[in-house]
Amino acid sequence: MTKKTAINDLLAVMARLRSPTGCPWDREQNHLTLRRHAIEEVYELIDAIESGDDVEMGEELGDLLLQVVFHCQLASERGAFNFETVTRELVNKLIRRHPHVFGATKVKNVDEVWANWEKIKRAEKTGTHRERASALDGIPKHLPALLRAEKLLKKAHKAKLVTNEKNSKSKLSKTALAQELFELTALAQSRGWCAEELLVAETKKREKVFRKAERKKSR
Repeated sequence: MTKKTAINDLLAVMARLRSPTGCPWDREQNHLTLRRHAIEEVYELIDAIESGDDVEMGEELGDLLLQVVFHCQLASERGAFNFETVTRELVNKLIRRHPHVFGATKVKNVDEVWANWEKIKRAEKTGTHRERASALDGIPKHLPALLRAEKLLKKAHKAKLVTNEKNSKSKLSKTALAQELFELTALAQSRGWCAEELLVAETKKREKVFRKAERKKSR
């Protein structure tokens, strides 16, 4: 007999909410209508973590888990996958990508851990429709502008498509840089522009330049 657990109760409640006699709101939802809720829950969790309130953090983690369970229920209804599939694949992936813990691989530091992770990740995707042809692939397109710019630059540096040489010589302090970023935002606003949209557009332009350089480099 299977031991009753809270996660089993949660899965049963979610299925009930989606049943013909369940909640009208839950029954109307689909993957697309829920996508913004997931983003909101992540930000609320970050607020809770930074507040240091464990009760609030536990509640927000529950709200984020609800998003996972909701999507799994929707996928299960159309025969795509279910919660068991998702969790089993996650367990397998964690074991596979930590050969220094679950296997015989030896690592000296965190850099080697990350290098192995990326190597295993590339091997997993090779030959599949998820294979990344470019070193710049894999950046979520809906990331906030500044986070997306940072991700792009990090990948570009790793691929040696850009260097930090010029910026490393800057004498600008962290405080001064923060003030400059704020003033640039204020300047954009004063001219009726959106700093977020401007950075999104500029990042797209830079990405095209990096990709062109990457193709030229691979010839």
